Amino acid sequence: MKRIITATVRNRSGVLNRITSLLQRRQFNIESISVGRTETEGMSKMTFVVDVEDSQKLEQVTKQLNKQIDVIKVSDITDKAIVARELALIKIVSNSQLRAEIQGIIEPFRASIIDVSKDSLSIQVTGKPDKVEALIELLRPYGIKELARTGLTAFVRGQQPNTDGSFQSLLG
Repeated sequence: MKRIITATVRNRSGVLNRITSLLQRRQFNIESISVGRTETEGMSKMTFVVDVEDSQKLEQVTKQLNKQIDVIKVSDITDKAIVARELALIKIVSNSQLRAEIQGIIEPFRASIIDVSKDSLSIQVTGKPDKVEALIELLRPYGIKELARTGLTAFVRGQQPNTDGSFQSLLG
């Protein structure tokens, strides 16, 4: 079962290595990871998509992650209302005759051509991972020369329902 885990951490050397090592020791397969600075100076946010068979094992790892010195907060946001996106850069084989056809394929995905050369096109697409994957599959017959994906980045939406059905702002 795939789980989306976020971790707010101090932006220091070695933090990413310690966290991924902990996940690796527990035999979690990291399907994607993204890391970047946050709105707070000196802090970064990590988003992991991990494949987990046992929910107790996930709970254990979450507790162990929270014990790490540079980890501020760890959350499993899989079952919450979230905003999640991924970026992919796709370079495909193309010539001048195919460009209009390819433009027609990428347009419904709100993807854009970001580089054109004599024998290739570079395309940028952002969205949910299944959208990105669908476009990649449609472009595969043209010949993918190079593919780079960021991995999922996500956070919880502004309000979440409480167990009683009322809403709680996440600001406080």
